[in-house]
Amino acid sequence: QVQLVETGGGPVHSGGSLILECKVYGDTARNYCLGWYRRAPGKEREGVVETIKDGLMNYVDSVKGRFTVSQDNTKNTLTLQMTKLKPEDTAMYYCAAARYLPLGGCPYEYNFWGQGTQVTVSS
Repeated sequence: QVQLVETGGGPVHSGGSLILECKVYGDTARNYCLGWYRRAPGKEREGVVETIKDGLMNYVDSVKGRFTVSQDNTKNTLTLQMTKLKPEDTAMYYCAAARYLPLGGCPYEYNFWGQGTQVTVSS
């Protein structure tokens, strides 16, 4: 059973930067589709960046050009670098994982989730 632990959230001013890290325990990260999701107060969960297949990542439009994800399979981590943060980025951020499908794609639903880390952007 894989476990995911997120770190790096916190308060930041608008325009600032944060780095979130997701550490994968219990298995090798390269076996999994990995992604970052967020849930803002009163809103539904949103995919921030998700693996499409074999390391190809897809970003939600609202973070393109500001957020960058990187995966280090030697450290079993998925890192989200967030720049030019806006108040609307305020949310609980979750790391998620699902095993790759046999042909290398990713399932529609991720089935392993971390506890989340809070990001609060003040104006």
